[in-house]
Amino acid sequence: AHRPREFILTAPPALTRIRKAVFPVAGLGTRFLPATKTVPKEMLPIVDKPLIQYAVDEAVEAGCDTLVFVTNRYKHAVADYFDKAYELEQKLEKAGKAEQLELIRNVLPPGVRAVFVTQAEALGLGHAVLCARPVVGDEPFAVLLPDDLIWTRQSVAGGQGALGQMADHAQRTGGSAVAVQDVPRAQTGSYGIVATEDFDGQAGRISQIVEKPRPEEAPSNLAVVGRYVLSPRIFDLLETTGRGSGGEIQLTDAIAQLLPLERVDAFRFHGTRFDCGTHLGLIEATVRYALDHELLSDAARSLMQNALDEMGVVET
Repeated sequence: AHRPREFILTAPPALTRIRKAVFPVAGLGTRFLPATKTVPKEMLPIVDKPLIQYAVDEAVEAGCDTLVFVTNRYKHAVADYFDKAYELEQKLEKAGKAEQLELIRNVLPPGVRAVFVTQAEALGLGHAVLCARPVVGDEPFAVLLPDDLIWTRQSVAGGQGALGQMADHAQRTGGSAVAVQDVPRAQTGSYGIVATEDFDGQAGRISQIVEKPRPEEAPSNLAVVGRYVLSPRIFDLLETTGRGSGGEIQLTDAIAQLLPLERVDAFRFHGTRFDCGTHLGLIEATVRYALDHELLSDAARSLMQNALDEMGVVET
C-alpha cells in the first residue's frame, strides 16, 4: 500500500535583521536660508543635538552598525561631525571635562561605522537611495529621512524607536515596511499615500501607493513618512525607474513596482513625528524635547509660561 503523503506547513522565511541604514542628506535646505547657507539642515539643533544625531541614535538602537550617508560634494559638515576631533578631545581632556569628552566621542558608538557616498546630481530620493547600493549590497536595509524626527515616550512600545518597531515587524513578516501616519485629506498632495489590505490599526499589506495625489484622487489618508525597511530588490527597480513627480526618480514609484513581487506593509509606529523640514515643525520639536529633557524640563516650562503670560495668553 502507498504511504500517505505528509504535508508540512512552514511560515515564510523571516527577513534578515537590518544592519545598514541609509541617510539621504544631499538636499540644499533652501527653506531655512540663510542659516543653511553654511550649515546643512541636518545639522540644525534640537536642544543640544543636531537632527542627524537623533536619526543615527534611532538607527543604532534598531540594530544598525553601518550608516550610509548620501551627500553632495559641497556638504562637509555632516562628515566632519562624525569624524574624530583630535584637537578638541585633547583640550577637553586637559581641562578635565570628562562629561563633554564622552559626548563628542560617542556620536558614533563603538562598533558602528559611517560611510559617505556622493550623489553627483540631485535626481530625487530614489536616486539617493540607489547611490547607496555599493555599500548596502544584497541585504535588507533601512532608510531614514532626518527631517522627520520621531519622538517616542519611554512608557510606549518599551521606549523603542520607530525604526526598531518597524525592523521587528519586517523580521516577523519577511517583507518590507513603510512608516505611515494619518494626515488630513486636504494634505495628501504633500505625501506618498497608500491603500492597504487588512489593515489592523497598526499594520497591513500595501496594495497601492501614489506619490502626492490630489485629495479627490487619494486612495486613503495614510501618508508615508520618512522611515523605510526595504528589500534589496528595490535597487533593481530603482535602476529602471524613470523620472516621476517633480522630474525626479521617486522611491515611491519603485515601491509601487515592488508591491506585486514582495510583501510591503504600511506600519503605523508608536511615536510623534515632527516635520523638521518646516519652521513650525522645528520649533515644535524643540519645545517638546526641551519639556522632556531631564535637566531642562522645569526651567523650559517656566520660561514658556512666562513668555505666554507676558503676551497676555491665558493658560487653559
